[in-house]
Amino acid sequence: MPTQLTLTQGGHPEGGTLLTVAGEIDMSNSGTLADAIDGVPGQVVVDLTDVEYLDSAGLGVLFAHADRIELIAGPLLERVLSVSGLARLVTIRPSRSGGPATA
Repeated sequence: MPTQLTLTQGGHPEGGTLLTVAGEIDMSNSGTLADAIDGVPGQVVVDLTDVEYLDSAGLGVLFAHADRIELIAGPLLERVLSVSGLARLVTIRPSRSGGPATA
């Protein structure tokens, strides 16, 4: 059974598309995230503030789209993104709230 994942697409205040992600990203639903990013033309800001879990399948999706995404993440998830090496490929902005993000 897939874990809960919510994706909301909207406009970013600085222009472009904002994809807000909430819940857990794992191998059961990482394809949904990939499809959502693929469905948006151009650059995408992916807000991971409300992501509670991110596994290697989710990281794989983010790596695959590194050339056209920017990330927003809380402090704990920022650490995972840094250790994985993704922080060297994409801009990662801190979330305003700090968020519940854990990994």
